[in-house]
Amino acid sequence: MAVKTENKNEIVKTGRRKCSIAVAKVVSGKGRIFVNGKTLKGYFGNRPSLEMTIYRPLVLTENQDKFDVRVKAIGGGVSAQADAIQLAISRALVEANEEYKSTLKQEGLLTRDARIKERKKYGRKRARKRFQFSKR
Repeated sequence: MAVKTENKNEIVKTGRRKCSIAVAKVVSGKGRIFVNGKTLKGYFGNRPSLEMTIYRPLVLTENQDKFDVRVKAIGGGVSAQADAIQLAISRALVEANEEYKSTLKQEGLLTRDARIKERKKYGRKRARKRFQFSKR
């Protein structure tokens, strides 16, 4: 879903993971990333692994300092949100330049991870875990 807004250079793409949804707006700039109005460090705290996850599509396509990204992320946990942001940025980069598709596809960054939490069943503690069996 590429949405062209009043800014012609802006690319808007959506990424999903578990219960998280991230909408990324990619604009040419200096390489800054804002999530829900905060900087990346301000939103995710001191978690370098999540930062690396988010920056990965930009690093692979050598665009760390060429695009600014504004993200609105909702739902899920921080790890799922980071993966959703990564997918949204990857899709936006492909929209910006079709040549990046082979690189990102090879690394598995354009594939949506469809695994979600399995629902709890009745008579069970969780989806599959059972209550302790007592013979007597």
